Amino acid sequence: LELPEGEPNATALICHPHPLHGGTMDNKVVSMLSRSFLALGAAVLRFNFRGVGASAGSYADGAGELEDALAASTWLRERWPDLPQYLGGFSFGAAVVLHAAISVRPAGLVTVALPVARIEPDMALPAVPWLLVHGDGDELVALDSLIDWLNDQGPGPELEVVSGADHFFHGKLADLKNGVTSFFAPPEAAIE
Repeated sequence: LELPEGEPNATALICHPHPLHGGTMDNKVVSMLSRSFLALGAAVLRFNFRGVGASAGSYADGAGELEDALAASTWLRERWPDLPQYLGGFSFGAAVVLHAAISVRPAGLVTVALPVARIEPDMALPAVPWLLVHGDGDELVALDSLIDWLNDQGPGPELEVVSGADHFFHGKLADLKNGVTSFFAPPEAAIE
């Protein structure tokens, strides 16, 4: 749990990439998402999915990790019941928060390097402000497959393509942060 200077104006839950491929809450993209929401004044919760780090349990093919995210979301809502909640995730974590958004109904959603193969074809997408960030050099989730999936969805998320970014946004983390803070900043706010 990371708190902004002063009272938080929102909460944000950030989910990490695939547990079986080294994903943890300390991943640099996850950390940058956290810093983005901190800069916007949110209290930010990152956590390890079951079986990662000191977390009990073991990998549960997305279903258990969705339960983890929903439990973390509930904890945030209980601690700050009057604040809007945002969801963010990277790669596998992006698929988890997209699924969680259906029941959480966040104030906004950011998915980074969303693995569209993990999304059911008939899944109803959340009707919330949604930023989808993707690198044009993503070697794990091809940009063309993401665009094809997005075109089949009708109106939905805003796509921001980061030029020169690979799946892990090496050398492009500042671009990621700028995109997130610009998308979610109140119109009257000035983000440095």
